[in-house]
Amino acid sequence: MTLPFDGAISAFHDDEAPEDVRKAIASAGKKDILSEDYPYDKELSSSDYEEQIEALQLELVRFQADVKETGKRVVVVFEGRDAAGKGGTIKRFRENLNPRVANVVALSKPSDREAGEWYFQRYAKHLPTEGEIVLFDRSWYNRGVVEHVFGFCEHQEREHFFRQVPEFEDMLVDEGIILKKLWLNVGRGEQLRRFLKREKDPLKQWKLSWIDVEGLKKWDAYSAAIVETFERSHTDHAPWTIVRSDDKKRARLAAIRAVLADIDYAGKGKLEAPDAKICGGPDIWHA
Repeated sequence: MTLPFDGAISAFHDDEAPEDVRKAIASAGKKDILSEDYPYDKELSSSDYEEQIEALQLELVRFQADVKETGKRVVVVFEGRDAAGKGGTIKRFRENLNPRVANVVALSKPSDREAGEWYFQRYAKHLPTEGEIVLFDRSWYNRGVVEHVFGFCEHQEREHFFRQVPEFEDMLVDEGIILKKLWLNVGRGEQLRRFLKREKDPLKQWKLSWIDVEGLKKWDAYSAAIVETFERSHTDHAPWTIVRSDDKKRARLAAIRAVLADIDYAGKGKLEAPDAKICGGPDIWHA
């Protein structure tokens, strides 16, 4: 079988990955959590997960009905390391929702015209009108992390972004938009294990990109950029919620609960708080 990028991910695992990461991947069972500082040793059981996700998706349907009825405008930003589970979490958010109410925005590389616009302009075009929920699969925070790590923006452009982003988000909230910012974080070993699995799966190889391959070599640069992004954009009006996603099932449950927790909507049931062991502010983030 031909592997994408000539097997670059396997080559990284064999030749460049830290020894402790390779050993953890080699010795772990399918359901084992690789990160030693993750608060659980095993993935959540499928039966527990299915019971909880079904109840939460019912809450999301109730939330959607209220958004449509009351004209709420909701933005949920999904950010995180590569292979942290953003796509899977977004899928579970909206799989029972009306796409006319809840839609996903995943923008590609800016066009020449967009590159000449105000940086936030192309994102502002996709903000919700009354009765809509918009889920950003990556967002304006590309400039804070990915563009910086790969040299796609100049230092002064990134500084300009950090000066403006608190004011931009303050305007959104002041306008009445409900803004939730989620950062899904995954450990180094688990990230590589997921990439190795994608590399060998013909149905998931399309998810891999050159950025993913090269990003494996830039773990520390990513970590530094993430820490700085939290320091400069975690505000009272637009705080970050960090979800440790080494266990995808627990991460999806925590992410949905984090979004719904402090929003009032008609028919709201009794919700458990997000799991504080894996979900909280930037202080819970682990490099």
